[in-house]
Amino acid sequence: MTTIDAPAQQPLAPRRIRRMSERQTTDRDALFELLDTELVGHLAAVVDGVPIVVPMGFARDGEHVLLHGSTGGGFALRAASEGQTVAFAVTALDGLVFARSLFDSSMNYRSAVAYGVLEPVEGEGADAALLALSERLMPGRPAEVRATKRKEAAATRVLRLPLDDVVMKMRAAGASEAPGDGEDHSVWAGVVPLGRAWGEPQPSELTPEGTPTPDSVVALTTRPGEGRKLP
Repeated sequence: MTTIDAPAQQPLAPRRIRRMSERQTTDRDALFELLDTELVGHLAAVVDGVPIVVPMGFARDGEHVLLHGSTGGGFALRAASEGQTVAFAVTALDGLVFARSLFDSSMNYRSAVAYGVLEPVEGEGADAALLALSERLMPGRPAEVRATKRKEAAATRVLRLPLDDVVMKMRAAGASEAPGDGEDHSVWAGVVPLGRAWGEPQPSELTPEGTPTPDSVVALTTRPGEGRKLP
């Protein structure tokens, strides 16, 4: 993916988690892995005194998260024009943790929330950002389809959020247990990992029968050594 005006790498901001603070991580590589694995995040802002949260596809580009939407409306554009602070959250559920009590049961997960002001991306930078978004969500697809029309580009607004103020929390462990914890150890405890997979490609109704499946779809669904896992 082409990096767009990315500044030098910076450490995570010193925002602190209060509850279970031991699960907070400032590992930049862990943050990037989360953002480079997940495809959907949730953008939150306050509009006219009302909190609004919207799920959005996204892509990480260097030290920024890229988002896009319609120029015809949307609270994200309003938040950007007003320069207000927004929050963008991304979560990956990696498994369920079955303990010997419901109280001690948990989840294995990775989550991050980035805070900041949305920055409009203009001109050629917007074209590059849209291409970066497309390549992230559907690798290789831009080369297989027609070029974006001028009116389509004009109807799309690209925004980016700097990753300067981020807090990340994660759990990657088994069930809480100890030899003398007083629990009945004959009751099963452990972790059930959560896996995800792409399904079989389904052609549209107007795609002629026998049309070859494009390379981008084949690559996505048949990656060597990865089965059909999400990227």
